[in-house]
Amino acid sequence: MADLAVRLGGIPLRNPLLLASGIWGESGDSLAGAWAAGAGGVITKSIGSESRRGYPNPTVETYDRWGLLNAMGLPNPGIEEYPREIAAARAQGATVIGSVFGSDAGEFARLARRIATTGVVAVELNLSCPHAEGYGTEVGSDPADVERIVRAVTSEVTLPVIAKITPNTSDPAGLAAAAERGGAAAVSAINTLRGLAIDIRLRRPVLAHGLGGLSGAAIKPVGLACVWQIFERVKVPVIGVGGISSAEDVLEYVMAGARAVEIGTAVTFDGIGVFGRIARDLSGRLDELGFARLEDAVGTAHPARGRPAGAPAGNGPTEA
Repeated sequence: MADLAVRLGGIPLRNPLLLASGIWGESGDSLAGAWAAGAGGVITKSIGSESRRGYPNPTVETYDRWGLLNAMGLPNPGIEEYPREIAAARAQGATVIGSVFGSDAGEFARLARRIATTGVVAVELNLSCPHAEGYGTEVGSDPADVERIVRAVTSEVTLPVIAKITPNTSDPAGLAAAAERGGAAAVSAINTLRGLAIDIRLRRPVLAHGLGGLSGAAIKPVGLACVWQIFERVKVPVIGVGGISSAEDVLEYVMAGARAVEIGTAVTFDGIGVFGRIARDLSGRLDELGFARLEDAVGTAHPARGRPAGAPAGNGPTEA
């Protein structure tokens, strides 16, 4: 069977399938459950400086199996409470990546410095939540701000830093390049797309907050396009996010340039068993396509980088 192990910005992963932040990450036991089910790593909820209750219900609208629209409001217990959940997940053997959100470079740096002491293997910066005022997209849509935030964090922590890029911009690849200049070890793309649903009987938005973020199968073409563009622009590894529920979806992202992927909405629909299923199917599909290792398939859909199975893969010399 094909080898699924990858290195992501210096982080060794047993397979490229990561639990996305915000899904199934409320507790250490749930993170560990995703790991036990076959995830290659798990990403925590995005954690802030203080506890947040999030937005009032309704917070989620479901569109059959093709997507979710949500506006949760970044609920979390705060940076001083959440480390106990990380400890619980790590005690059960999980490879944990910590996710943080802040309003400016200083807050991101403080949060990253704190979460780096908990045993996480990397820090993902949530620069892309589309509906939280003062956070996410509001601080992650300007390349200068992205570079400033990433540089502030990388100057404070020695762990690999992953910048999560918004699709709600005219140039996501430009944001990825700014993150690379700031010292990011990898970028993840994409977060949810800004969206809205209207209840025509009540004549108001379905979600209490109004605007939300769309995830799931509906956004896969957007995620693929962003990964494709980012791979052409930067040398650091790319993590693909958006609409992944099968081995074929993973391979599309990998061939577009992703070295790993994050899976979220599929967990909501199918449970954490998706990790084991996709991992098994992925190894078989790579065999069928003539790839001995997943890393051999990275970026092979690009005309300038297309290569036969077994040839070197990747978008730069950053992997050691």
